[in-house]
Amino acid sequence: MTTTDAAPTMTVDAITLDCADPLALAAFYRQATGYALHERSCAEFAGVTRPDGFFIGFQRVDDYRAPSWPGQDVPQQLHACFRTDDLEGMTARLLELGAGRPEFQPGDASGGFVVLTDPAGHPFCVMGPR
Repeated sequence: MTTTDAAPTMTVDAITLDCADPLALAAFYRQATGYALHERSCAEFAGVTRPDGFFIGFQRVDDYRAPSWPGQDVPQQLHACFRTDDLEGMTARLLELGAGRPEFQPGDASGGFVVLTDPAGHPFCVMGPR
């Protein structure tokens, strides 16, 4: 490779999560993020889209089993992280929207993040300002 040959790059364009109810999970993430509900969302596959096109999808899986975090009886499958300028306020809002807060939280209370679970059981982090 010469200095004029650039290596190809890639960016994350979409993430899809398994779940029992795609429309319900899309509604949770729509409310949590403010992203738009994808126009072709349906009972089998739904999603939310950020203005720049980034997409979070939710696909229906028969006999879906929620991840068991932090245990691995059912592996977590994916762990997304979101950043907010108000960790306490956003955590409260997400809990009101139906998120869960597992008893186990890694690190100490001043760690600058909290682990929550979405209504389908997927764990995710909410991090405070950088």
